[in-house]
Amino acid sequence: MSSVSPIGNRETVAEGLSTLSREQQDWLILLMDNPTSDDILVNGLHLYLDQASEAPFLNSLKLKKCGEWIGNAAPARLQIRLAEAARSSQHPAYQAFRDGLTASGGMERAYPKANI
Repeated sequence: MSSVSPIGNRETVAEGLSTLSREQQDWLILLMDNPTSDDILVNGLHLYLDQASEAPFLNSLKLKKCGEWIGNAAPARLQIRLAEAARSSQHPAYQAFRDGLTASGGMERAYPKANI
């Protein structure tokens, strides 16, 4: 059984998140619409964040923008996995991504607070 997806792999997801061009955004949205591609998306996100944390220059604004975009674009079923990925390290790259993800309000939309 092959672990290669016909729509992409973790390297193409990481590349798409790093460029975040309009075409890449459309492709990533298509990837997020397919629940069978969730693991590829999360693994690509981890690769993207790992590469950003090892880069000689930390572009925190770009990481925050990426977190905000993916938080707004991702369906509810992915919000917890995105938050887990953002909290998986204390590195400033992960913190910048986490700030954008929090700013998007995706978790609050997916899991609204109960009216008590």
